[in-house]
Amino acid sequence: MNSNVLIQKIEFIKGVGPQKASLLNSEIGIYNLYDLLQYFPFRYEDRSVVEKLSNITENSIEGVYMVQVLNKKVTRKFKAKNLKVKVKDNTGYAELVWLKGVDWIEDKIVIGKKYLIFGKPKIYKKNISFVHPETNEHTKTTLGIRPVYPTTEKLKRGFVNNRFFNKIIDEVLVKTIPHITENLSKKIIKESGLISRAEALKNIHIPKNTKMILEAKKRLKFEELFFLQLQILQLKKSRLKAFPGYVFKNNYFLNNFYKNHMPFDLTNAQKRVIKECYENMCSNKQMNRLIQGDVGSGKTIVAFLCMLFPIEGNAQVAFMAPTEVLAEQHFKSVLTLAKKLNLSVDLLTGSTKPKERDVLLKNLLSGKTNILIGTHALIEERVQFKKLGLVVIDEQHKFGVAQRAKLWSKKEKYYPHILVMTATPIPRTLALTLYGDLDVSVIDELPKGRKKIITSHRNDNSRLKVLNFIKQTIESGSQVYIVYPLIEESAKKDHKDLMDGYESLKRYFPDTQIGVLHGRMRAENKDYEMKRFVEAKTKILVSTTVVEVGVDVANASVIIIESAERFGLSQLHQLRGRVGRGKKQSYCILMTKYDISKESKERIKAMVETSDGFKIANTDLKLRGPGNMMGTKQSGLLELRFTNLAEDYDSIKKTREITINLVEEDPELSSKENIDIKNYLKNNIKSNINWSRIS
Repeated sequence: MNSNVLIQKIEFIKGVGPQKASLLNSEIGIYNLYDLLQYFPFRYEDRSVVEKLSNITENSIEGVYMVQVLNKKVTRKFKAKNLKVKVKDNTGYAELVWLKGVDWIEDKIVIGKKYLIFGKPKIYKKNISFVHPETNEHTKTTLGIRPVYPTTEKLKRGFVNNRFFNKIIDEVLVKTIPHITENLSKKIIKESGLISRAEALKNIHIPKNTKMILEAKKRLKFEELFFLQLQILQLKKSRLKAFPGYVFKNNYFLNNFYKNHMPFDLTNAQKRVIKECYENMCSNKQMNRLIQGDVGSGKTIVAFLCMLFPIEGNAQVAFMAPTEVLAEQHFKSVLTLAKKLNLSVDLLTGSTKPKERDVLLKNLLSGKTNILIGTHALIEERVQFKKLGLVVIDEQHKFGVAQRAKLWSKKEKYYPHILVMTATPIPRTLALTLYGDLDVSVIDELPKGRKKIITSHRNDNSRLKVLNFIKQTIESGSQVYIVYPLIEESAKKDHKDLMDGYESLKRYFPDTQIGVLHGRMRAENKDYEMKRFVEAKTKILVSTTVVEVGVDVANASVIIIESAERFGLSQLHQLRGRVGRGKKQSYCILMTKYDISKESKERIKAMVETSDGFKIANTDLKLRGPGNMMGTKQSGLLELRFTNLAEDYDSIKKTREITINLVEEDPELSSKENIDIKNYLKNNIKSNINWSRIS
């Protein structure tokens, strides 16, 4: 690869210049020829067939038409100019209309000349018109497949539009393609049925037919998945090599607890996950495992049973929760279980009193404390363990990387094992890519006897019925969540204001204790309101999504989500999981305005039809894409341009198998056959994937 040609500045290409180059730099990050080569079309227009005006119907899509100009007329309306051009072919007549750039277009259009126009026709009172069609003199136009490049309003205003990209790409390809070298081995190319890299880059920009586009996309999709997964596997290998872990092989505590104290039967999925964790902790390598399980699948009991391995090995456990309320909840549930084996459990939060904290820290350092449960307070410098063997993190996306890193920097010779729990189901395609350097366990079974939450969709016309249902729920002794998307008034009429809702509920239920909880409250006030609800002193909790993370209120059997169309699908599913934790039948009511968008309807429909978190996650992935769904856009982790993570499971699986074999056979990529792969990794792949110790 001749890097001198590829890094030539874009401004020196004919038709670009300093002004357009500056726009390309600032708007889409194109600085040199190689950047432009990597700027791919997002769709293609088939301009290979010239249509007839007489065949146009109301359902006609964009197409190419050969027309002759009969006359043109400029009209003025409120100081604005319009251009109307009458045209014909040998089958009928049409009108071309321009509302912008009239002076420029008028000079280009000559009466009597023939033009190839491209656009979408409209029919009004049997008259055909094209608004702002693309026009070219028929003698200067080549028919065929034309790429369409993504652009922005600012680029368009600077005349950096699709026509601009199509105009300059030929020169860029002529200059760059001879200098493109391979980045895959001949063996991989042959076995995977791929075209060369140079051929793929040429065909993606100037394809002669659909087959060429498909072959180019196949190659480029393979390439992006291959290098993403290769990086992840190398990270995993280096982590296992670099981070030794404690060995905990004894399982007497586990067997004793399971035989004599287990409060209920484990599901097969729970047993499988415990076995996977045990095997990790026997391996002499640091465990780095993500447990994903739907709401109510029993992750906490699995985490507790896994804690018994390091405790039996004279090590300690840190259990980190994102909020004080959740930490207290975990403390109560773990303490109940730990008492049966006479284990010592402590709770450390920001609210722990100084004297209690001093005693706790002494017990921790001496090894008297077996399990320490807490919030961010666990990562304070003065919190020192005698021997930290396992870190359990609940809802990992609520913690920053730096916060988590402080926990495992409290090490001596060995790194503690890491166990992360999430109730956010992750589609298997994302699990293979995003979490490829972790070991992923799935609890895909709910405990027997758990009642399904009944979900229904209601609009404002049914509000009185919903209020009566709340009244019946409270009278039966249960509690109710009412969740709003905002805490301030919005410009949009369909947004409910949380405080208005709170006041109206107080008027409707004057004798009922109603709490309010939102993100702008001070931490101690939030905890106070949440505690009152947990203790059943408050019957209705009006809240924003701060209730999303796993607080367990078994007596809450109804959740009403206001303006449900404003929430993402996975968030709706998480909120629904706040109920259904007791023995009573639970309900989730999705309130929306009457008229909602098509995408909102799809989200609501998915919620009503299924309570399976993994089905919900796949639907969410299809609707939103991976970047938005996983919050990875800013980190640049999933800049996949040819892969559809909702549909390309087979491609992901295939490239993963190939990369696994490659890393096993040639871990350093030092063989002559793999030198191109090694060089490409070294020179082109940004080393911005830093997941090697979790998340």
